[in-house]
Amino acid sequence: MDGVRVGKRIIGADSPVTIGWENLGRVEGGPVKRFIFTWFQPAVLVALVLFWMYAPDSIAKTSTAIGIGIGFKALLYVLEWVSPRYQSWRLTWKELVVDLFYVAIAYTLIRAVGKHFGSDVWAEHILAAFNWEKFAWFTDMPLLLQAFLITLFADICYYWMHRGMHNWYPLWLTHSVHHYITQLNINKGSIGSPIEIFLIGLGIGGFFDFLPRAALLAGSLGMAISIYQHANIRFNTPRWWGYVFNTTEHHSVHHSQDFEGSRSNYCNTYIFLDRIFGTCVDGEAEVLGMEGGRRMSVWEQMHYPFTEAWKTSKAFVQRRLHPGASGSTVPAE
Repeated sequence: MDGVRVGKRIIGADSPVTIGWENLGRVEGGPVKRFIFTWFQPAVLVALVLFWMYAPDSIAKTSTAIGIGIGFKALLYVLEWVSPRYQSWRLTWKELVVDLFYVAIAYTLIRAVGKHFGSDVWAEHILAAFNWEKFAWFTDMPLLLQAFLITLFADICYYWMHRGMHNWYPLWLTHSVHHYITQLNINKGSIGSPIEIFLIGLGIGGFFDFLPRAALLAGSLGMAISIYQHANIRFNTPRWWGYVFNTTEHHSVHHSQDFEGSRSNYCNTYIFLDRIFGTCVDGEAEVLGMEGGRRMSVWEQMHYPFTEAWKTSKAFVQRRLHPGASGSTVPAE
């Protein structure tokens, strides 16, 4: 397999990856269906922005945001059935049960740990140590600009955390479990080692408790853009949308079995960050996973980072004690 040169890298040499927007699949059906699946993403983004900018204070609260998020995911389940990106990614009952198991962990165990050790706790201590009235100028900015800056800063942090997970072995051990998924569905973003789910969830939300409306709007911006990454939905994504925002197409390349492809498209929301840092690949992939698409059981997903860390440490010690011995290898990323 020759692959395609993208910048200084060859993409698709290890596993099939479609490169270029002009080569992507299109929504099939009548003009109404094509229109809906072309403009659905921009329309949702505009609707959520308008809602959080103008909704009365009585409903502009966290409980409303949670309700919108749950309802929106339910709608996306329907869209996965109406316009699937790939038939091979069709959701089965077994896949759904596993997905919901990880969603439950994220909303219970990980959230409970985060209350004591998460970024919001750090933010509370940092905010208490500084005179943040000096930053009151931020609250005088237009609400939409505040929300954009919050999401931009958060995505820059996410980008480097995610990139670090792919390039530093200890972090890779926690993140690698997520890359053993072999299809994308709306809740696949929740699948991974509990340690990785905790680390990737570290953010800056706690710093903006004094800006509830801007924080809620920022959360909706992130949801209206990044929620599609793991969705099995075929959109006729507008070219300008895919140039600015991360998409399902971009993220499928990141999950491909191609090594160079998986080392691209690290951002969560704004793909222009990957363009700036030279890690963007426009395209899509159907064949996903690791080790030729090997599936992990839930039990293996839970213990894999720890057992692999033990194997690696043991092999390292053996090489130091017996430098001439053969057969001691470090697991490849």
